[in-house]
Amino acid sequence: MVTDYKKIDLFGKTLIQKVDIKPPFEFAFPVAEQACLLYMLKGETKFQFDNEPINITTNHALLLNCLNSGKQIADSNNSDGEIVIVTFHPDILKKIYERELPSIFQKRDKASNQSSGKINNDFLIQKYIEGLLFYFENPSLVNDEILVLKLKEIILLLSQTQDAEIIQVILSQLFSPATYTFKQVIEANLFSQANIDELAQKTNLSVSSFKREFKKIYNDSPASYIKNKRLERAAELLLVSDARITDVAFDCGFNDLANFTKSFHDKYHTPPSEFRLKLNKRDRKG
Repeated sequence: MVTDYKKIDLFGKTLIQKVDIKPPFEFAFPVAEQACLLYMLKGETKFQFDNEPINITTNHALLLNCLNSGKQIADSNNSDGEIVIVTFHPDILKKIYERELPSIFQKRDKASNQSSGKINNDFLIQKYIEGLLFYFENPSLVNDEILVLKLKEIILLLSQTQDAEIIQVILSQLFSPATYTFKQVIEANLFSQANIDELAQKTNLSVSSFKREFKKIYNDSPASYIKNKRLERAAELLLVSDARITDVAFDCGFNDLANFTKSFHDKYHTPPSEFRLKLNKRDRKG
């Protein structure tokens, strides 16, 4: 149940909302081409994503593309909650950034369909949200100039968090909408440092749905297929380059040298260093 609802508008559209809630509750998002930052001031909520709930705890946030990722949140621990929502409207963003949009709204090269992501407890964003409460308590002091500055401030803070890469993927969809096939996402991220959970997010699927779809397309488990492809790529690089083995491992998606060495030995029955040495000797003899 929503017990109190306040909003602040910018250029005739809702920019900031503060929602006080008591369980049981469901809060629906508007269906529009916009993105939302949902910040938990108090309590805990769950966001239903592809039949799997994502819990958002106090002082954590969820950034989502409101059109593509889902339509509502609900309580998860039967406690009162307070939520602040900042909405990113594409037309308002274009208006306040007349010359050029910040880089966080510009699409990266990597293919990804991810439309939601958790933002971990970030001190600067926490202080920013606390500062917004002043304007709910003193609405007569709010004007468009201040709101434009506050919108630019949160965009700057988001671009500097440890989750900036995920944030950029989601926000860039506001201006460069693109949907990639499952295989396009996998092939584009095959040799990145992404693990199975992160690859699932990039396909905009839960882990269980991701594994089912992967098995259907590749007739193999994600872990097995991806490891084999990365090892095959590593073997190729060992032949054609003089790069250090550590660099080869990293370039092929392994972030642990010991794990790479063991996996390589299991597949090729020799350590990476000896694999390169034996082949080099064979080439010289030939």
